[in-house]
Amino acid sequence: MPTTTTEAGYDLDTTEARRRIADFLAAHPGRTSRFISAVVGHDHPLANVGRMVERLTFEEAFGNDTTVMTAEYGPYEDRSLFFVIIDREQGVPAGAGRIIEGTGIGLKTVDDAPAHIGVDAEAILAAHGMTGEKAWDFATVTVLPQYRGGPSQLMVSSLLYRSFLLSGARAQVRHIVTMLDRRVYENMSTLGVRLQPLAGSGPFVYLGSAENRAIYCDFPEIASDIAARGERLSGRRPIGDDDLARKLSGLPTRPVSARVSEQIGTGAGLDEHIILPG
Repeated sequence: MPTTTTEAGYDLDTTEARRRIADFLAAHPGRTSRFISAVVGHDHPLANVGRMVERLTFEEAFGNDTTVMTAEYGPYEDRSLFFVIIDREQGVPAGAGRIIEGTGIGLKTVDDAPAHIGVDAEAILAAHGMTGEKAWDFATVTVLPQYRGGPSQLMVSSLLYRSFLLSGARAQVRHIVTMLDRRVYENMSTLGVRLQPLAGSGPFVYLGSAENRAIYCDFPEIASDIAARGERLSGRRPIGDDDLARKLSGLPTRPVSARVSEQIGTGAGLDEHIILPG
């Protein structure tokens, strides 16, 4: 694995991104799947590939260019961990995610939410029992346009979410906070994640997103909740009071939703494609 460090930047060119990906793949031979997930620290050579994916996606969706991304995430760079999804066959990135580590105040969601929800940071932490245990801010999750739709998107997004769960379990994370636009909120709800409104807040405009929500999750429950949603949709567990599972069970996409939730919740068919640091 490369040992050189890199300064945070969002404008990596395509040639350099390909070179860094090629170096990473050469250091991890023997992979045969099309997509793999590389979990890397903030100063790893692949981290700027992740930042490039963030900027490309957010600029397309919300108009957040390099200047905006640098201003918004600059204060958190040295506490960021990246999940970079690589299309091994093409030697290019397909998606990326970022978490920011802390214990409460100093996480981007906790820093930004008070101005939008009218509740100060100390009250937010008290509302969710955040008393100093390790907390992660699931700051970004992005899939590049050419990988959206069909099996490619399912694999890329599944690897992103599973990388988050696998890394968080390894790091013994207790609390999750996050800002979610409507699309990602709906995706995570469909998976089976219990999304609690941060301090009881509602939707608001945020960084170009017209319908954003500040969310809290209890990390130790997430994987089992997602796996349970998959079992309910596959018929191996009663639906019970899972109203969204009942709604999804009537859709033609039920088998796909069941498979995706079970894979993300358990890691079956995914964990072997995730390369963790160390």
